[in-house]
Amino acid sequence: QVQLVESGGGLVQAGGSLRLSCAVSGHTFSSFGMGWFRQAPGKEREFVATISSGGGSTYYADSVKGRFTISRDNAKNTAYLQMNSLKSEDTAVYYCAAGPNGSNSYAYAYWGQGTQVTVSS
Repeated sequence: QVQLVESGGGLVQAGGSLRLSCAVSGHTFSSFGMGWFRQAPGKEREFVATISSGGGSTYYADSVKGRFTISRDNAKNTAYLQMNSLKSEDTAVYYCAAGPNGSNSYAYAYWGQGTQVTVSS
């Protein structure tokens, strides 16, 4: 059974940084593309970033490009989302997902429980 567990969320001031982690178990991590998505209150879930199974390809939503960095460590079965220059509009529950890399949430078969990120202005 594939399990994804996010960590690293919290409360941060605007302009600050956080690093989210997503630990994957139950399957060969290196076979998965990984994605990060987020959902703010009253809004639909939206794509944030994705990385290919080998880590050589990444893709970002325009809203986070240049501020967020997705990475992975296949030896540790963990994906990361480094978030810098955070803005109040980044406030949301952040989810990691495993499957083919890409921006379509419906393509991902496995999801974590989510971690709250709150950016105070």
